[in-house]
Amino acid sequence: MHRNDGVCFTSSSFKIPVPSPSQTLASPLSRARHSLFQLLHSLRNRSLPPTTSTHSPLLCCASLSLTAQTYDLVNAPLLCSASLSLSQPNPPDSTQSGSEVPQKGQSTTAGRYDEERVLISEVLVRNKDGEELERKDLEMEALTALKACRANSALTVREVQEDVHRIIDSGYFSSCMPVAVDTRDGIRLVFQVEPNQEFHGLVCEGANVLPSKFLEDAFREGHGKVVNLKRLDEVINSINGWYMERGLFGLVSGVDIFSGGIIRLQVAEAEVNNISIRFLDRKTGEPTKGKTKPETILRQLTTKKGQVYSMLQGKRDVDTVSTMGLMADVSIIPQPAGDAGKVDLVMNVVERPSGGFSAGGGISSGITSGPLSGLIGSFAYSHRNLFGRNQKLNISLERGQIDSIFRINYTDPWIEGDDKRTSRTIIIQNSRTPGTLVHGNQHDNSSLSIGRVTAGIEFSRPLRPKWSGTAGLIFQHAGARDEKGNPIIKDFYGSPLTASGKPYDDMLVAKFECVYTGSGDQGSSMFAFNMEQGLPVMPEWLFFNRVNARARKGVEIGPTRLLLSLSGGKVVGSFSPHEAFAIGGTNSVRGYEEGAVGSGRSYVVGSSEVSFPMLGPVEGVIFADYGHDLWSGPSVPGDPAGARYKPGSGYGYGFGIRVDSPLGPLRLEYAFNDRQAKRFHFGVGHRN
Repeated sequence: MHRNDGVCFTSSSFKIPVPSPSQTLASPLSRARHSLFQLLHSLRNRSLPPTTSTHSPLLCCASLSLTAQTYDLVNAPLLCSASLSLSQPNPPDSTQSGSEVPQKGQSTTAGRYDEERVLISEVLVRNKDGEELERKDLEMEALTALKACRANSALTVREVQEDVHRIIDSGYFSSCMPVAVDTRDGIRLVFQVEPNQEFHGLVCEGANVLPSKFLEDAFREGHGKVVNLKRLDEVINSINGWYMERGLFGLVSGVDIFSGGIIRLQVAEAEVNNISIRFLDRKTGEPTKGKTKPETILRQLTTKKGQVYSMLQGKRDVDTVSTMGLMADVSIIPQPAGDAGKVDLVMNVVERPSGGFSAGGGISSGITSGPLSGLIGSFAYSHRNLFGRNQKLNISLERGQIDSIFRINYTDPWIEGDDKRTSRTIIIQNSRTPGTLVHGNQHDNSSLSIGRVTAGIEFSRPLRPKWSGTAGLIFQHAGARDEKGNPIIKDFYGSPLTASGKPYDDMLVAKFECVYTGSGDQGSSMFAFNMEQGLPVMPEWLFFNRVNARARKGVEIGPTRLLLSLSGGKVVGSFSPHEAFAIGGTNSVRGYEEGAVGSGRSYVVGSSEVSFPMLGPVEGVIFADYGHDLWSGPSVPGDPAGARYKPGSGYGYGFGIRVDSPLGPLRLEYAFNDRQAKRFHFGVGHRN
């Protein structure tokens, strides 16, 4: 049958009066059964003179009612129930007004008559007035539904009752009355049915989030057709399923069919009435006073007052509050509100300690020689909830054989009054790092370090799902020092160590970074673009532009995972030689020492890895790397790569193992390079 594509439906709050109770077709069951027994008794003794009309109601109306279960947010189908009632008029000579009251021994008689069979000569389907149905298709639906009632068959009361239910269960009829007619040829069984109305309109009340198009598509096929209650029940279940799939507190709470073929759906949606924060003690679990301001937590929630509550959205809100790093446990409990159809949300939170001192250690990949090669010790103080607003302060000191970093970092993860979730970070740092990446391998075995004093401010915010952006302004004062800490301007080969020719270079850098992350796992897709622009506010300050991009793609192949990564960059203008791109090392081309492939104004590095599970947390890996300075090494001031005979390009390959740990993956790798050299690499965490 063609679709009714031109039919439109609308949601409305229009009220339609509910039918009066007098319209319900029902009769007492006990009276009907007692009357039926009398009829069966008269049919058994047909030779006696008849005392009743030849049109004897055998069974009265089986009326259909639509009822809704108690408000159940998980499984609440709207049930269609057929209630059967049996009746027959009292005999004319009956003087007992209470004939429906069971008499002594009646239950035994009822059981006997239930199983007693009566021969039926003919079975017909007619309307409630005993006339033929106008629509033959509905007559065929009723006849098809019959199972026991056939012409020339002996039937029991129970079998007739079951067929009445089958006609009702077909969904096309609102009532069914079996009537026995005594004819010359035998007993004719007539099912007098009342078909449902044709569907001509829909009124939907209370559906604020349910799309109109969903309703249109659900009811379009039935427009102009007789309402089928089985199909209507399927539509109601699909509406309830729409709410369940989205975790929404909503369902169809009532259905009415009115004259004119108008169906009214009543939808109950649980709106959020109020959201409150309840702090619980870590030890006792009892309510307590929290250090975090409630508005700091509430602004993290996407669930707002007046919305239909969504369990999925609530779970995301729990995850969001957990990622603040302030709470040891977070949960949401919906509770009925005073207003009908609304819920109050209570978020229970257990706070972590807000801060303290810590000490630790690590490894620097920039130091490859010495008795304590690469070892770093650290000491830090952190406070993760300043003023109860989730603002974070970190003061740390790291010290190694050559490395030293003193850092003060203040972060406000969400600036008050901003609706874009913008964060602000203020950085002050004094660092001393090895200069071996670019200016290593000095013939006198001396070493130099790069000292930097940095101060800046950065702003970050989400741009769109999985995308984030960062912009900032950073001032840097940097220069080179020898082993005794004295400033130097040239290395052993006479290459300059600063762009200005002075012991220090000053620069004001405008920074922009855009990052895309997939699922956040190491094997997922990632793309990052970074640009730094030197601003010559003062004549001696450096003027340059530096861009850098990184991309990564992971592919699952059975139990193994293939990880492809590519990075590249370029810098133009006046810049410090020690800021050149260094190629080679644990996070670049393995098989080479740090920066041993080359250093240039441009670079590209590609890597491929195949990892596979081995035993428990241990994972095996096979890898290959390649890097090239794009022939830009000589353009770096002083050509430090050429003075050290760095090749400018190279590849490495090898194998290794990785072990999951609280610090991240522990990586131990053994690599070969294209110059037949072999080297172990050890690292903590994922490769950059």
